[in-house]
Order: sequence, then C-alpha cells, then structure tokens
Amino acid sequence: MATSCGRALSKVGCTLLGSPAVRLLCVVGSQGSRRLIGTSSTHFKPVPAMRVRRSLGLALALGGGFGLYQAVKIKALQAQEEDTTQTSDGTLKLTLYQYKTCPFCSKVRAFLDFYGLPYEIVEVNPVMRQEIKWSSYRKVPILMVNNSLQLNDSSVIISAIRTHLINKNKNMADIIRCYPEMKSVNDRGKEVTEYTNKYWLMLDEVDTTTVYPEKEIQKEEMKWRRWADDWLVHLISPNVYRTTGEALASFDYIVHEGKFGTVEGFFAKYVGAAAMFFISKMLKARHNLQDDVRQDLYKAVNDWVTAIGKKRKFMGGDNPNLADLAVYGVLRVMEGLQAYDDMMSNTKIKHWYRRMEKATTSHEGQC
Repeated sequence: MATSCGRALSKVGCTLLGSPAVRLLCVVGSQGSRRLIGTSSTHFKPVPAMRVRRSLGLALALGGGFGLYQAVKIKALQAQEEDTTQTSDGTLKLTLYQYKTCPFCSKVRAFLDFYGLPYEIVEVNPVMRQEIKWSSYRKVPILMVNNSLQLNDSSVIISAIRTHLINKNKNMADIIRCYPEMKSVNDRGKEVTEYTNKYWLMLDEVDTTTVYPEKEIQKEEMKWRRWADDWLVHLISPNVYRTTGEALASFDYIVHEGKFGTVEGFFAKYVGAAAMFFISKMLKARHNLQDDVRQDLYKAVNDWVTAIGKKRKFMGGDNPNLADLAVYGVLRVMEGLQAYDDMMSNTKIKHWYRRMEKATTSHEGQC
C-alpha cells in the first residue's frame, strides 16, 4: 500500500513540474527576485528556471514523503484504536454498569467473580440513569471492554467473555459480531431487542470437544441458562413483593444498596414499594403463577436441584458451569429478604447454594 501511494505521489509531482502553472511560477520567481534583490542587472545573477524547477521538485518530493508518512501514521493509529479491546498481555479491562439488585446484573457478577476477572462497577441511578446517558442501549447490565467495546445483555456478555477465556486468540470485537441484535415488537406492542446465539460459545470443533466432551452436556447447559432467563427470573418480583410488608422491606434494601438521592430514596421506598406490590400481582397473572407464588419458587428451585442429581456437586460436575452461575446469580438477589429465608427453609437447594457461594467468592474458576 505504501509503495502504491509513493508511485501516485511521484506521478503527481511529475505532472505538476511539467504543467504551465509551474513553468510560469519559475519565470515569475526569477524575475521577481531580480526586482527585489537589486535594480541593476550587472550586480544580479538571475536564478535559472531549471534550478527553480529542481528545487520545487525536491520540495514536492519531501512534502509528498512527509504526507505519506503522516497518512501511514494516522492509519496505524486508527487501526490501533479499532483493536483496543485486548491489551498486549491479553487481559481485558472490564467496567460493569449495573443495578446491584438486578438479577441479570447479579448473573454477570457471579460469572466474573467465579473466573476471577477484575472489573470495575458503575452503579447506575435507576431514575435518571445519567451514568449510561452516552449509550443508546438504556438497560443494564452493560459491560465495557477496555473502554471501547460495549456488550449488552447478560447472557451475551457471559457467552462472549467465556469464549474469549477459552480461546484468547479470538479478538473480542470479532466474538461479539457473532451475537447480532434483532429488534421486534412483542405481543404488547413494545419494541424489544433480542440477541441471536446468546447461549452459544463461539468455539471451533477442537475447543468445543474439550469444553463439552459430550453433546448432551452442552445442550443441558444451554437449556438451563435459557430457563433461568425465561422462567426463574420472573419468579423473583412476585415473591419479593408478595405482601405490602415484603414490598417495603425489598425497597428498603434496594434503596440502601442502590444509587439514590435522599428525595429519590424516600419516594422509591414508599411509592415504589406500593407500585411494585400491584405490579407483582400483574406479573403473577401474566406468568400464570399460583395464588401462593412461593409454591412456584419452591417448585422451580427443586426442579433445578433434581436436574443436578445426587451424584454431581454442580450441573457442571465437580465445577460450576454457566447454568450454575446463571441460576445462582438470579437467586442471590433475594438474600436478606423473606423470600430467600423461605426458599432456604422449604427447598433442597441449600447445599448447592453454599457450594456456589464458596466457588464464586473464592474465584475457583480462575486459571
């Protein structure tokens, strides 16, 4: 590319040197010099036109070369900016924009913690959302990779980062292109954004066989990751806002853990609690839950424990897989609330939950 640019500049230089405009410039330059330096031709030796042409040609060559250097330099800088999703040592700088009590954000944190990936947290004010005003995507979580690449949707974030951890030769920008977004209108007339392939890891055949020695392992993981998003997460709000007392306690926790101003916090706690109490009833009807929504929660977590079975510590075997991390991330947002205590007392999930708690806080997945 540099060679072709050099040839082009040479052609331009030759064309300019042979043009009438340059020949006129040479004549005017020599005549103008005679007038400025002296009025007597006997004391002045005019500069030959050929010398002027040579000087001008040299200037053009130097200028062209400098221009070419600048063009190549700018192009290199642009290429560097386009590929800033990965540092020289292969590590990723991660910034998570979140609401702490959001189950989808909790899923991402559980994943990052388990694999021991350092990340910064930006707590977003759920009312004004000024922290993400720069983004056209107005939901959380958002994960920024090295301040240049934006990842949306909790399952896309997890799948993309996990793909990179397995094969660090894959550039994050290339990986994220494998999860194209699709916009559609749901049955309530609201535009929604979905992401294709979000439960898939983008691996070649060799890596896929290493991570999933049997195809059933991969299918099971994807099935329960989808279950966490499509079913389990919808049981949280109806359970934590089940009664007015629970709704008030939940919003007290949300205000304490979230990013609210004094006035915002007051209204969020009391007005929000009242609103969510009624909204939880709507959600119960929408998802065909029982009158006692605790029973749906109990059944869901017991179904999960049954799927793991008695011979495995986790669904991933001796170590958590992405389904384990997703389910744990969703459930732990209830910690400190009545729904969490009831779940622990009335289901078989306690032992698995404690193992997951230890695995994430100890970063057991760290390479």
